[in-house]
Amino acid sequence: MKLGPVGLFLVAVVDSSIVPMPIPGSTDLLLLLFVSHQGNPWLFALTAIAGSIVGGYTTWHLGRRGGEAALNRWVSARLRARIVSWVRLHPVLAVFLPAVLPPPIPLSPFILASGALGVSRRRFLIVFTTARSLRYGLVAWLAVVYGRHVVRLWNTLLQKWSTPLLWVFSVVLVAAFAYAVWKLRHPAKSKIAEDPAVDTSRAQAS
Repeated sequence: MKLGPVGLFLVAVVDSSIVPMPIPGSTDLLLLLFVSHQGNPWLFALTAIAGSIVGGYTTWHLGRRGGEAALNRWVSARLRARIVSWVRLHPVLAVFLPAVLPPPIPLSPFILASGALGVSRRRFLIVFTTARSLRYGLVAWLAVVYGRHVVRLWNTLLQKWSTPLLWVFSVVLVAAFAYAVWKLRHPAKSKIAEDPAVDTSRAQAS
């Protein structure tokens, strides 16, 4: 519990980016634990929201700049066609639902696709910020209401493992970040097949 708001902010940034997290919903878990240990719910909720916006906007911008190539590089072929179709048909819901719902709903592929397929910056930021505010506001409220039970569970079952778990989490997070950087610097050498599901002519940002 020594990470504080700065640690929560950094985890929230990564959690909404293309970097894979070792534990899905890591921001929710940390926010729940911080507030449960009598932290300021407003401070930690706003910290999680701010970090998530930074990470989400970075992913949207990557899709905006990379277009089809970014989708082919970061989104598996198994998911790509369905995600592209959903973003085209329901651009608002395609951002809102993955951002407000907990795992296993994937987030970064939808954000990346929204940038690549022309969802405007203004619309994305409004919808994404609203969804993340609802989600992390609810998590903070649950921590305030049920915080004692969370603290009791933490103290009885996890306290002696908190330091090893934190080290493992940190190592895996650094490894995931290094992998993402390597993938950005070493694009696929093979020719990217044209994907008819992706419209390379993206709409201008409103």
